[in-house]
Amino acid sequence: MSSPPVILLGGDTTALSIARSLGRAGVAVHGIGVTRWAAASRHISVIEVPPGAAPEDAWAQLLLGPATEALRGAVVLGTSDVGLMVLLRHRTALLERFRLDDADVTAQMEMLDKLSTYERAREAGVPTPLFWRIDTPEDLDRHREALVYPLIVKPLLSHEFKARFPGQRKFLVAADFAELRAAHAELAAAGLAVMLVEKIPSSDEQLCSYSTYIDPGGNPTYDYTKRVIRRFPPNEGMATSHVTDRNEEVKEVALRLVKHVGLRGLACVEFVHDLRDDRLKLIECNARFSAANPLVQAAGLDLARHVYERAAGRPHELPATYRTGLRMLYPVDDFRSFLVLRRRGELTFGQWVRSVAHRQVLPVFRADDPLPAVARALLRAANILRLPVRG
Repeated sequence: MSSPPVILLGGDTTALSIARSLGRAGVAVHGIGVTRWAAASRHISVIEVPPGAAPEDAWAQLLLGPATEALRGAVVLGTSDVGLMVLLRHRTALLERFRLDDADVTAQMEMLDKLSTYERAREAGVPTPLFWRIDTPEDLDRHREALVYPLIVKPLLSHEFKARFPGQRKFLVAADFAELRAAHAELAAAGLAVMLVEKIPSSDEQLCSYSTYIDPGGNPTYDYTKRVIRRFPPNEGMATSHVTDRNEEVKEVALRLVKHVGLRGLACVEFVHDLRDDRLKLIECNARFSAANPLVQAAGLDLARHVYERAAGRPHELPATYRTGLRMLYPVDDFRSFLVLRRRGELTFGQWVRSVAHRQVLPVFRADDPLPAVARALLRAANILRLPVRG
């Protein structure tokens, strides 16, 4: 049976890991909006995006226009929040040309919006940090007496924040009311809708997650948990070191939310362990592949193949078990995290060495597909040196 091609929408490490999995299986992989360094992979054929257009509009036009006419019948996967938004907003039209994964559009849209995620979690009895809806500066004054610090000033749509504030940050943090006003004004000026979330006093090791795939009958086809070891910047940035585990409590609380909202397809639910009351508190729920997909795959769960085959209308089963204690590392960023933690007196060099002295999954470098790692290193060096980069 022939394998239809696949089109990946956006992403970097996530898109790269999916392309490597499907490319090795003989599937022709095409990328729209994939980052330049990930697109250097020998497994990805780039569909060029016209310059200047907003990504969501441009990607939708490419999918529904003549540029992808020859790819009718392809499987289309959202490998970023923007990609997922394209699939949800244009699902009916896209289904006339392509194969898409199973989805409940309403549930997935609710999980993209961080405020509705927290509201639905509250309905499901899933613990969350304290949170407040903020529509105007006057709302800050109205809630002033109830606010607790530090506070996360969180965009409702993460991909809009990333587009306006590229870099390692995922949100802004306010230590007092004056900083809160300034942070809110900064995001409001950028046209972003925001909410306020209590910043749980915790370390990065208290971050954990559960991922699964929910079939049309509402049943999970696999269970998988992992936890974070470090992030950069510490306590607010992207994870730089992860380890797989098996945590039944995380699974139970996550499935409570997933089943309550009626998600279909992929789901990844992130929590922080609040040491004050020994409870898991929701961070977010992503109805797509996670950035840690290379670790999931290395642990024995080939989600790319699982989702692809199901979207193509063919059965595919995942193993009932996976490797625990397996680690994934972003070496440069993890070292930068160590430097910050050492300055704070929270981590010694010896402790850091011992924490990385394990067999590690490297999400970007592969000996049989080295160009993405080279391209990424060159781009980062150019950014550090502030040199212009062509391409």
